[in-house]
Amino acid sequence: MAALQDYLILSAILFAIGAWGVLRNRNAIIIFMCIELMLNAVNISLMAFSSYSKDFSGQVFIFLVMAVAAAEVAVGLAIIVAIFRKKESVNVDDVNIMKW
Repeated sequence: MAALQDYLILSAILFAIGAWGVLRNRNAIIIFMCIELMLNAVNISLMAFSSYSKDFSGQVFIFLVMAVAAAEVAVGLAIIVAIFRKKESVNVDDVNIMKW
């Protein structure tokens, strides 16, 4: 069985990849996927700490994070589709709907 450090290292690597993807990419869908990757990295670390401490409260937080991720998918994709229909681009540099 893997040690706690292995899961935390995996979680840190996934979170770093997600953060790098958010900072580097200009495509809204790629940014959206990187945010989901970061949320899954948090889920891995919560599960590792929950298993290590033999306390199941971390798993309750995992369900909360999953509910937030599901709401993000529903709202975020709807916003991305609406922006694509208006601007015909998902590049975040091209989106300036808030400007007059």
